Amino acid sequence: MEKKENLKSFGELMKTRVVKKAPAYQWQDLALRVITELNIPNSKRSSVFRACKQHTRQIVERAMNDTKELCKTGEKWRYFFKLIDK
Repeated sequence: MEKKENLKSFGELMKTRVVKKAPAYQWQDLALRVITELNIPNSKRSSVFRACKQHTRQIVERAMNDTKELCKTGEKWRYFFKLIDK
């Protein structure tokens, strides 16, 4: 009898589910990944999306990996933008 009390009805499960909207383009997904991995502030999010749209995936990933490798302290997002502009 205790197991039945712990089970939730289908309606209760549907109310608690979270729907995550998928990005429409691959560059948007890449931009979101860059934002999370480099802790980019909200005020610079649009710049990351623009950089990911303008440059190829390889260039953005190389800049992101170089940033993580070379910039150990400070604001990583500033270093990322310096690399992506070159």
